[in-house]
Amino acid sequence: MNSALRVLDATTNPVELDYYENLAQQWWKKNGVFWPLHRLNALRIQWISLQLERQLNAPPASSLVGLSVLDIGCGGGILSESLASAGAKVTAIDVVAKNLNIARKHQPNTIDIDYQLTTVKALRQQGKQFDVVFNMEVLEHVDHWQDFMADCHALIKPGGFSFIATINRHWLANVMAIWGAEYILGWLPKGTHQYDKFRRPKEVIEMMQKDNIKVLKQTGVGVNPVKKSMFLTRNNRVNYMLFAQKQLN
Repeated sequence: MNSALRVLDATTNPVELDYYENLAQQWWKKNGVFWPLHRLNALRIQWISLQLERQLNAPPASSLVGLSVLDIGCGGGILSESLASAGAKVTAIDVVAKNLNIARKHQPNTIDIDYQLTTVKALRQQGKQFDVVFNMEVLEHVDHWQDFMADCHALIKPGGFSFIATINRHWLANVMAIWGAEYILGWLPKGTHQYDKFRRPKEVIEMMQKDNIKVLKQTGVGVNPVKKSMFLTRNNRVNYMLFAQKQLN
């Protein structure tokens, strides 16, 4: 594969890249295959803003203003645009050029996003660091996830923050996120997820603690299959989000 079309390292999975490359044109079709991500984005941006408001003692709707943030695996830019619209200085990376082309074409003229075809490892080697690093719906798609997370953690400034959203390796997640969403309801294309790539919260938190990152808040994310809506819940057996801070020493 031409390096101009995608970038690879040990954590990127070529099968996963093929999958998202084939779906690149679908990112901004809100009733298309990525509709769950659009619904989830509306929920998560509210949660993200609230956590930062509380931690930074910031006025409502201003917690992201001026912060340098990294959106890992940005896809078509759904989260990136929300972050930039909230005032953040956004660097958004992906390993598939088609995704970035879609993101750049959709980007409104009123916001500025630095889209880059690169990896977290490459940014780490460049010595880059950010106030906030977003690792949202990516962890369940990478190989050698511990190495991937270590690179992500190195990109957080001391005292900076991390947001992670992923899927629990629990039998209920297998039933709902794979069999339910992909095979029964048809909400997602078959093969979107592989159960053995799901990570339990305990595993992720232990990895964060190893890199001196303290989890400040966590929440589960539930789905109403009738209304096709999403909501926060204490139940983290399927989807969950973590908010954490890199300690100063």
